[in-house]
Amino acid sequence: MADPAAAQPERPNNAGVYAQAFITDPYPILKVLREQGRVFSEPNSGRVLLLRQADIEPILRDRTLSHDPRKAELTPMMQALFARQPRREPSMLTLDAPDHTRLRSLVNKAFTPRAVENMRGRVQEIASELLDAVESRQEWDLIADFAGPLPTVVIAEMLGVDPAERAQFKQWSDLVVSGFDPFQSDEQIAKREAAGDALRDYFLAQIAARRAEPREDLLMGMMRAEEQGDQMTESEILTMCTLLLVAGNVTTTDLIGNGVYALLQHPDQIELLREKPELMANAVEEMLRFDSPVTGTGRVLLEDAEIAGCPMHKGQSVSPFLASANHDPAANPDPDRFDVTREHVQHHSFGGGAHYCLGAPLARLEAQVAVAALVDRMPDLRVAVSNPERRLLPGFRGFTSLPVKRTNG
Repeated sequence: MADPAAAQPERPNNAGVYAQAFITDPYPILKVLREQGRVFSEPNSGRVLLLRQADIEPILRDRTLSHDPRKAELTPMMQALFARQPRREPSMLTLDAPDHTRLRSLVNKAFTPRAVENMRGRVQEIASELLDAVESRQEWDLIADFAGPLPTVVIAEMLGVDPAERAQFKQWSDLVVSGFDPFQSDEQIAKREAAGDALRDYFLAQIAARRAEPREDLLMGMMRAEEQGDQMTESEILTMCTLLLVAGNVTTTDLIGNGVYALLQHPDQIELLREKPELMANAVEEMLRFDSPVTGTGRVLLEDAEIAGCPMHKGQSVSPFLASANHDPAANPDPDRFDVTREHVQHHSFGGGAHYCLGAPLARLEAQVAVAALVDRMPDLRVAVSNPERRLLPGFRGFTSLPVKRTNG
């Protein structure tokens, strides 16, 4: 459990990465910072931000750096954040080799491009069912009614979750991922921890049920998984289920939401996709580049080193800012232009190196299917509000809701 006595840090009002203005629209600020220099020392967290593509790419692939925040020096912000986190086993997201390598190899088969492609038909059915439910409505919420449920249903079916539990799973996922915000109130932390406990209790029951009566799904696959004589412990399975559910839900929801919003702001691009549906795969890559659902990642130095021309010391945290690299004109000319026909799209929205996103093939497929279904069935869709609300969660970028309407419905 989190330390109830830990003081709640206040959200800073200055121009740090936790400021509301930065989370809401980081790109103009990143452009200024990128033009000023290769790195930026973030005043609130003590981290060094990397801003340019040429500096970020090698760091993502550098296996001498750690992904484990527990190996970082404890700045005041880190102390406040750790004190308010539950004491649970870390997921492979923050583990280094060999632990990360072992866990990833035990679940990798379910997310290979071939395995994911075999799911395309079912994902299309889910997208069609969700659009059937809103087709007669003049106005609806893209996040609550489509971008949120679609990846929830997909990952829930993979894990063998009861269809009646899917809405509850989406709520649990959103609460668990809110733990990335170091400025939560005591009430928010209590809700987050209750959601985490509920997820673990649910999967404990499901593990017991499969031991009594085996069935074919991803959870059963993890229970059977073996690599070089090694198997996952029950605790590791529980942590992996939570990671897959949360990562599979939240980031793919944001990819679809951000991507559709970009399209709706550029109607000419929608027409291009209707005329040339073969552009859809490239369009999704441009959506990932243009407005990434994950804006940054982190590494920890295990020895003193120089990074991007900046001397750094052991234990210091460096943050490759993915959203900045995606908008670096050295990598993508005219980066603030949204263009589904852009050639050689370069982005780091799935990270890189050993920790390249395990679910990238599935996220790509879900986005391709979701956007294609919308473009085909609702070409008259428009944003219904002038300023849709962004979620204030450091490191992530998405909408809390995105009201849309039909102009010819």
